[in-house]
Amino acid sequence: MKAITGIVVLAAGSSSRLGQPKQLLLYKNTSLLKNTISQASQVENTTIIVVTGSNHELIEKEISNPEIKTSYNPDWELGMSSSITKGLKESLRLYPDIQKIIFTVCDQPFITNIVFENLINEHQKTEKGIIASAYSGTLGTPVLFHKKYFNELLELKGQEGAKKIINKFLDDTTAIPFENGEIDIDTMEDYNRLIFLGGSKR
Repeated sequence: MKAITGIVVLAAGSSSRLGQPKQLLLYKNTSLLKNTISQASQVENTTIIVVTGSNHELIEKEISNPEIKTSYNPDWELGMSSSITKGLKESLRLYPDIQKIIFTVCDQPFITNIVFENLINEHQKTEKGIIASAYSGTLGTPVLFHKKYFNELLELKGQEGAKKIINKFLDDTTAIPFENGEIDIDTMEDYNRLIFLGGSKR
């Protein structure tokens, strides 16, 4: 059997620029959070943990599948690093044999199971320790880390995110293309543009 891959969905932010929880915004007859979980759930040999923070009670109600674990991060206001470390620690607590973890966010509406599968396949093919998604001339989420970087992830502080580790270990990093990966939802203008482009029912 293939080694299990952990998928950590970072969904703890307050969406302050949007004015409402972006995790719950409707898109294609579902929410952004449910869409991310649905795509991740299609990938074989994975475990999924959703890290919640702001509005955690509302957001946890969205998750009806008992196989999807949630982990509340009480320190979510300290920044992205606290949710990364929370998700990693919870993954290792529940699944101590995990060899690699993918961190993803819930506001990339064009995420698909293929993106996750390509990250895993690229890791198996190249044996690189970090596989990132490439879009708009940058490297970002979703991003896969081999366990040799778990300690580096646990040492992140404040607003630091996965990009700090990617940049530090570029020689052990490769990327897969993620079409429309640069599209995320931070403001109501972003959301309205997405709905206009996608023709989604609201």
